[in-house]
Amino acid sequence: MSTTTPQLELSADLSIGYNQPLARTDSSIQLSHGTHFLLARNGRGKTTLLRTIAKTLKSLSGTVTHRGTLQYIPENLTFDRELPPAAIFKAMLHKSRLADALALAERIELDVKKPYGKLSTGNRRKTNLIVAEFSIDPGSANVLLLDEPFSGLDAYAREQFEALWKESSEQTLRLVSCHPDYDSMGIPSALMIQDESIEHVTDSSQTWNELKGRLN
Repeated sequence: MSTTTPQLELSADLSIGYNQPLARTDSSIQLSHGTHFLLARNGRGKTTLLRTIAKTLKSLSGTVTHRGTLQYIPENLTFDRELPPAAIFKAMLHKSRLADALALAERIELDVKKPYGKLSTGNRRKTNLIVAEFSIDPGSANVLLLDEPFSGLDAYAREQFEALWKESSEQTLRLVSCHPDYDSMGIPSALMIQDESIEHVTDSSQTWNELKGRLN
């Protein structure tokens, strides 16, 4: 496997949780480049699993390993309330990516001069995602952990970010915790947490309509 190809591996004995296990793997799971969705009912361990992978929370047993630069974008990520997105982008992004980041902000109608603290929830989410997406190194492997990235976003903004995902899919592995918003949404690869078990399900034709009935 090329060093520019990202990889994420959960060991066969991985157990996640706090004082008590929330979920565990029954066999090892390996993910490579592209988009993988993380699906579970509320409270079943989606955020806990992302935090465990990001190593902001220790596993109860087992290991998680990855290849590539890892970023974790929690649902409650926030920046200085007084800074406008333009200043955040300038501080956080390489100057070679700044123009493209600002161009995307304009397309999705993000006011880059408005203080972060005065932005709507959706526009804060746009700011956070732009920082994450334009922090990707096109010349190396990247792993992005995204917790509910589309909450509060309009359909057009979501389409713009999904287009970026396709452009960088060869060198980027995205694990995306979400609540799919329409039954026909294609989900060819998903980590599902059900019956306290973490399972990887893959099928190029599977949709949310087929998977949602399996969650409990």
